[in-house]
Amino acid sequence: MIYEDRIYGKIEITEPVILGLINSPSMQRLKDIDQAGYFEPHFPGISCTRFEHSLGVYVLLKKYSASIDEQIAGLIHDVSHSAFSHCIDYVLDIGSGEKHDHQDNIFDEFVRKSEIPEILKKYNLNLNYILDDENFPLKEKDLPDLCADRIDYSLRTAIIIKEIENGKYFIDNLLVEDQKWIFKNFESAEKYAKLFLKLNTDYYAGLPSAVMFRTVGDYLRYALSKNYISESDLYTTDKIILKKIEPYIKIDSMLGLLFDRMNNKICFENNPNDYDGRVFCKSRVVDPLCLHNGKIQRVSDIDSGWKRVVAEESKPKEYFIKFLK
Repeated sequence: MIYEDRIYGKIEITEPVILGLINSPSMQRLKDIDQAGYFEPHFPGISCTRFEHSLGVYVLLKKYSASIDEQIAGLIHDVSHSAFSHCIDYVLDIGSGEKHDHQDNIFDEFVRKSEIPEILKKYNLNLNYILDDENFPLKEKDLPDLCADRIDYSLRTAIIIKEIENGKYFIDNLLVEDQKWIFKNFESAEKYAKLFLKLNTDYYAGLPSAVMFRTVGDYLRYALSKNYISESDLYTTDKIILKKIEPYIKIDSMLGLLFDRMNNKICFENNPNDYDGRVFCKSRVVDPLCLHNGKIQRVSDIDSGWKRVVAEESKPKEYFIKFLK
């Protein structure tokens, strides 16, 4: 299989287990799930899919010679995402917007109920080992560390929004040592950290994203309350859910209003003194390791000002959304 990726270029994938997983229903479903949630009305033309990102994580791990188990863990790490990605955190579990962790909480059970265990069994691979993130520090690490997941989605976003032309500079300046992602020099580490900060400020935890999370959450929660959709529908795809709810928009005025808000047709403001909804967004910031003066150090070890940035940006962002209709 030849796969063309916007970060890594043309890739030949030959491993039978990887091909089996890519072609599985669980992975194919991700082709119809927006990476960011419901970005098009709020950030036109800059979204990608969970499938694209998942393959990107796999390719990055393969490029840096991670084990086949870790490559598989990277490939399947997002299969439990619901439709509309992290918007689900604003539908089922009020308050989890601070963490965006619903997908992680159901991951183990979701995978075990899928076809993935049988595919792994066919190739004599240990499901329990692959499901344990503790085994794969290159694939997954807590913030503010780097991991393959974080590196891929940030560079992918930066390319899509044209903050960078491609990811070559950052990829070429990364190395792996003692199961850690390390930049080859402070300059590239600092550039990446500042790029990530801009992405977080403008996109991941910005006001438009808060509005997107809130409005999609309101729309889906209302549709659930009216039995226009069921909870099981949430684990299909964006298109399937939108199509299932669509017939009710013209006959339910509240649903129509929520639909217009979700599609950015109604103006809004951030007003802590008069608001319709208080929204928390998970905030992300990185503090990469790099080689500097013959030692491995964090950006914040070299630039003390970055310590303050990390402390501040690690806190969830809070918004007070007032709709003007």
